[in-house]
Amino acid sequence: MSDPSARLTLGFSCVGHTFSHLMAPTFFVVALALEGEFGLTHGEVVSLIVLGNIMYGVAAPAAGWLGDKWSAAGMMGVYYFGLGVGMILTGASQTPAQLVGFLTLTGIFGSIYHPVGFAWLVSQVEKRGQALGVNGVFGSIGPSIAALTAGVLTDAVSWRAAFIVPGVLIVLTGVAFVFMLRRGAVHDRPTVTDAPHGASRHEIVRAVIVLATTMLCTGLIYQSTGPALPKMFSERLADWLAFDGVLGAGVLVAVVYVVAGGFQVLAGRMCDRWPLRRVYLLAFIAQVPFLILAAGAGGGALMFAALVMVSANQAALPVENTLVARYAPKDWRALAYGLKFILAFGFSGLGVWMEGYIYDATGGMHALFMVLAALAFTGFVISWMLPGDRPVSLERAGT
Repeated sequence: MSDPSARLTLGFSCVGHTFSHLMAPTFFVVALALEGEFGLTHGEVVSLIVLGNIMYGVAAPAAGWLGDKWSAAGMMGVYYFGLGVGMILTGASQTPAQLVGFLTLTGIFGSIYHPVGFAWLVSQVEKRGQALGVNGVFGSIGPSIAALTAGVLTDAVSWRAAFIVPGVLIVLTGVAFVFMLRRGAVHDRPTVTDAPHGASRHEIVRAVIVLATTMLCTGLIYQSTGPALPKMFSERLADWLAFDGVLGAGVLVAVVYVVAGGFQVLAGRMCDRWPLRRVYLLAFIAQVPFLILAAGAGGGALMFAALVMVSANQAALPVENTLVARYAPKDWRALAYGLKFILAFGFSGLGVWMEGYIYDATGGMHALFMVLAALAFTGFVISWMLPGDRPVSLERAGT
């Protein structure tokens, strides 16, 4: 990656990925304070973000289409400014209804990143698995930063600051990005040639159908564990919390997602060296026993289970993104990523509602994690149907 433009593309794409994962984790930590402020149950509070989460996925294809047909770099500029303003307005909300509205607006602008940012990145780098793995680390850092800063700012200032401060930072990053874009330091021009995947039309159709199912499983698990972890840590790990209040749970959530980020790098490197199906199967089956363990564990066992299950869930993401890059036509790649994130963040956004509903109905997390274990096992079984071709490196393909 010696091209300066490619390095800048990776840099802005990675930072953008971090920002794209701030909204929901920030809200889930802040939700611990909102329950008392608005007099709502845990399930009622987390339901406030459901529409925003759904739009985060549902609006992605439109953003991807614009990235393909207009400008990927231009859409990234829109993303930075829109997301930043949405976060600031969310922090200024005075009622639950305003929170719903501004979280939805933030979700719409946040939907731009995954289809556009990924398609833009893979058009600029040769070792896609490695680049997507590094990029994935920054995605995992997002929830870590969000959980930690939300805890600090909520306890030290107010829950509003947990949204406004990062919102201002995102807008400033947008200013820097537009400056670089106008200077020509970043651009849309593809700099690598696609390697042939060697798959038949039938295998491509099969891969699409399989991925539609497995990505929904991955997304539901990811979306459900987002609100579950801070709530579960605050209830079951009270003796572990180094700080009182929201901050203590936020620190532990941050640790989980930092560790998970490292596994995305490992999975990305494996994507360049191993058959993708093998890596994908491993990511799913590794989640099952630890989701079951988390259903009833406490203390060190719960923390260990959380570290492994979230890391394995995150490890599936660079595999999915590499598969999309492999099979999608390059002129429609951003749209293909957008369609992926309808499943990964749109429909699976209902996982947030599911978590809150099951918690309010049962008074705990046991039933939820048994459901998530079943989803992980379903993903494992369905993944066997993926085409079994070996990964072909771009260098060996003559690029």
